Amino acid sequence: MKKIIISCLLLLNASFLFAQDRQAILKLMDTQRLAWNRGDIEGFMQGYWKSDSLMFVGSKTTYGWQNTLDNYKRGYPDKAAMGILTFDILKVQILDPENAFVFGAWHLKREKDNPGGYYTLWFRKINGEWKIVVDHTS
Repeated sequence: MKKIIISCLLLLNASFLFAQDRQAILKLMDTQRLAWNRGDIEGFMQGYWKSDSLMFVGSKTTYGWQNTLDNYKRGYPDKAAMGILTFDILKVQILDPENAFVFGAWHLKREKDNPGGYYTLWFRKINGEWKIVVDHTS
């Protein structure tokens, strides 16, 4: 009976921690959205792992935080090009205490068009903070 009670307590504790992690990831993504919508690409990039090992897969594969920032700046040179970003977060899966998977859709509302697509993000908890370590956006 003791083992069952201990197992239940451990499961409840893990569920609580995973719920906190999920909320932290959702908050990070909302912070990114708000930064984007202000025209603040550098603020948007704070959600990414500041490492040369960051991987961004779009029309090509880019490695590194700075290279990803530079690509964003080339692709979105001003606020009009950036538009208004929204996310449809379709799945947040906490895999373990240090890794999570997020899948969803993105949409931009701009004066002349409304592009969108899908993203798959691998988050890793680094120094106690969730960061995107791989972004596959199409």
